[in-house]
Amino acid sequence: MSATDIDYYEMLGVERSADGATIKSAYRKLAMQYHPDRNPGDAECEAKFKAIGQAYECLKDPQKRAAYDRFGHAAFQQGMGGGGHAHGQDFGDIGDIFETIFGSAFGGGSRQQARRGADMRYDMEISLEDAFHGKSTEIEVEVSQTCETCDGLGAAPGTGVRACNLCGGHGKVRAKQGFFVVERPCPNCHGRGEVIEKPCSDCRGEGRIDVAQSLAVDIPPGVDTGTRIRLSGKGEAGPRGAPPGDLYIFVHIRRHDVFEREGTTLATRVPISFTTAALGGSVDIPDMSGETNTIDIPAGIQSGRQLRKRGAGMPILQGRGRGDLVVEIQVETPTKLTKQQREILCQFRETETGDECPQSRGFFDKLKGAFGA
Repeated sequence: MSATDIDYYEMLGVERSADGATIKSAYRKLAMQYHPDRNPGDAECEAKFKAIGQAYECLKDPQKRAAYDRFGHAAFQQGMGGGGHAHGQDFGDIGDIFETIFGSAFGGGSRQQARRGADMRYDMEISLEDAFHGKSTEIEVEVSQTCETCDGLGAAPGTGVRACNLCGGHGKVRAKQGFFVVERPCPNCHGRGEVIEKPCSDCRGEGRIDVAQSLAVDIPPGVDTGTRIRLSGKGEAGPRGAPPGDLYIFVHIRRHDVFEREGTTLATRVPISFTTAALGGSVDIPDMSGETNTIDIPAGIQSGRQLRKRGAGMPILQGRGRGDLVVEIQVETPTKLTKQQREILCQFRETETGDECPQSRGFFDKLKGAFGA
């Protein structure tokens, strides 16, 4: 594909009325698609990459674009319209596409901005009771804070910083690689654009030092494992006075002896005697709030049956109300019987007709039918 065969606007897929941001976005997308590093050995893609670069080189410049809109490709032939770079562009904005593909190290800008401090993570384990009621606590973390000796500048008191001689204070240096001119962080100032004359003795020029600090943390009711609490500005200090990062507290709930949790629902297994299962009754289950919940047991209940108590579960995080309490019934067979109890049970067994346990009777009827018994 030759750049002189196709209209520049058509080549980038934009309208002739498109603004600069639209043109730049279209160029970046196409350049990523056809970049030779992403299409090694593909001559067609390499040609397309050069062509769209030439189109963008023209349309991004208001004067060149005006000349192209008026005269077309002829504006850059035979010296017309000051288009000496039309067929040999220097890819002045190639840093844009390198930043997208390879990261910010190739990005544009006259000087690297001060980097924000790193975010930090703190894992906190709490009990289910604390998750129910919420709690206020303190944690101790070791973080980087702004050095008070140099006020975060990194320079010893009484000294300062100067512009880097190698990059002229831009923080970047340019190097030509084949057809491309790429920008890299200055190796002398590491992209800062400035050089410290005499580093601070306390922070060694970093502008920050590691210290232990205690932080107050409020745990709201209803938190669950995976809940993240953000303490703004409590992360690491940024280098040389840059803003600090944030501290993220990740909550983990310890396993409870009685209750299992799923969202706002609390679940537990309750063993009952076989007489309660047969005759019905009730059980009292205390919940996290200290209240006692009476669960009615219907006569003839089977193991595995779940009974639900509305509004007796966990609080809704940052909301109103509570979830449910789910009780799973486990019918317990007695393991120790007195002589009298055994006699009573024997008398009961003599009166059984099979209708008392329909599931058991139905199973054996199916079994007989399966084997023709």
